Amino acid sequence: METRIATIERITSTPAAFEELTEAARDFIHASRADATIRAYRTDMADFAGWCSDHAVESLPATPEAVALYLTDRASSCKASTLQRRITAISQAHQAAGFDSPTATAIVRTVWRGIRRTVGTAYSQKSPATVEVVRSMVAGLPPTVAGIRDRAVILLGFAGAFRRSELVALDVEDLSFGPEGVTVTIRRSKTDQEGEGRKVGIPFGKKMQTCPVRALTAWMKEAGITTGPIFRAVTQRGNIAAGRLTDRAVALIVKKAAEEVGFDPSTFAGHSLRAGLATSAAACGVAERDIMAQTGHTSEKMVRRYIRNGSIYRNNAAGAVGL
Repeated sequence: METRIATIERITSTPAAFEELTEAARDFIHASRADATIRAYRTDMADFAGWCSDHAVESLPATPEAVALYLTDRASSCKASTLQRRITAISQAHQAAGFDSPTATAIVRTVWRGIRRTVGTAYSQKSPATVEVVRSMVAGLPPTVAGIRDRAVILLGFAGAFRRSELVALDVEDLSFGPEGVTVTIRRSKTDQEGEGRKVGIPFGKKMQTCPVRALTAWMKEAGITTGPIFRAVTQRGNIAAGRLTDRAVALIVKKAAEEVGFDPSTFAGHSLRAGLATSAAACGVAERDIMAQTGHTSEKMVRRYIRNGSIYRNNAAGAVGL
C-alpha cells in the first residue's frame, strides 16, 4: 500500500496543482479498508516480522519456507482463525510493497491445510444473550442514570441485533419514531463499507419492562439528548458526557449486567446481544430470511450457526421418540 502511495506521489510531484489530488488519493487508499482491519493487519504483520527477526530471516519479502515455518510455530498457540488472518496480512503486505505473495505457494498452502486438519477450525464465540438472559439482565439494573442507559443499550442492541460499532455510532438523527415503534437507520457497518445504509425496525415490546422503544425514549429523556450521539458515558456522579460511548463500553455493560444476575461475565461480550436475538428468533421458528433482514447478515453460513443453536431442541429427534 505504501509503495502505491509513493508511486502516486512520484507521478504528481511536479505540478503543484496536483498536491490536493495526491492527498485525496492517499485518503482513498487508506479508506479502502476499515480502520479495525488495518489495525489487525498491522498487529499480525508485526508478529510475523518479530518472529522473522528472532530467526534471522527477512520478513519483507519473505520466503515461502519462512512463512510455512512461522505458521507451524504459531499453530501451537494461535487459533486457526487468527492464523488465517495473519496469512492474509502477510499477503496484503507483500502485494502492497510490490512483491509476489509467498502465501500463494504450494508449500504454504500444504502446511496450512495440515494445520487446519490437525488443530481444527471450529468457530469459538461468546454465549448468546437469549431473550431469557436479557430479561434477567435488565431486571437487575438499578434505577440510576447509568442503569437507565444500560437498559436502553441492552434492549436496543438485542432487538436490533446490532454490532457494537453500529450501536455506539447511532445519532438522534438516525431515529424515526412511529406508531409501531422506531425505525433505526444504520449508515455504515462492517458489511456496508460503501455506506449505502439500511433501516431496521424496532417494534414496541409486549412488556413495559423489556420494551426497547420505551427504554430508548426513557434514556433520551433522562439524559436530555435531542441531537447528536445517543449513547454517552455517565460519570459516577450521574453526569452525562458529550462524547460518544465506545464499542468497548458496550461489552463492559453487557458483562456487568450478566454478572449482577449470576451469570459468568467471561462468557459474554458485546456480540452476545446480536447472537442472542438470532438464536432466540430461530428457537421461535422465525424464517432465516427474516432473521437476516434484522441482523443485516449477508452470509447464510454465519447466520445458520445461530439457527442451528436456536433450533437444537425444536423438532428434536430424541425428544420425539418418547423417552
